[in-house]
Amino acid sequence: MAARSTARKRAVQILFEADHREVPVRDVLADWVGRAEPPVNEYTMDLVEGYCEHTEQIDRLISEYAVGWTLDRMPIVDRNILRLGVHELVWVDDVPDAVVLDEAVRIAKEFSTDESPAFVNGLLGRIKAHKAKIQR
Repeated sequence: MAARSTARKRAVQILFEADHREVPVRDVLADWVGRAEPPVNEYTMDLVEGYCEHTEQIDRLISEYAVGWTLDRMPIVDRNILRLGVHELVWVDDVPDAVVLDEAVRIAKEFSTDESPAFVNGLLGRIKAHKAKIQR
């Protein structure tokens, strides 16, 4: 598995753990950095820190573009896959949008329900389509 794919997967796991345990994301990241084998790589840390820097905007965008869904109603893993996907779509310029969507769908297939890949793809696709008007 490519290094960035692994980094995304680990970042989702960190966000999931923080969300599930209802603890600060940076605390979970620090715990992972201190104990994870293999060590947490730089891209995982960048993704998690990027999410932390833009949490309110990311959650607002997800809520705005999620037709018929609230953040609280989404499966916890889907919510966190979307959070990282939105971060990469909007704030990471060196990753093609198609790669962001493909990776998010792949993670949803691995960790979530049968319906989740289509849900994640659709929501991220809507955000991608409006990316030019989304304020950073």
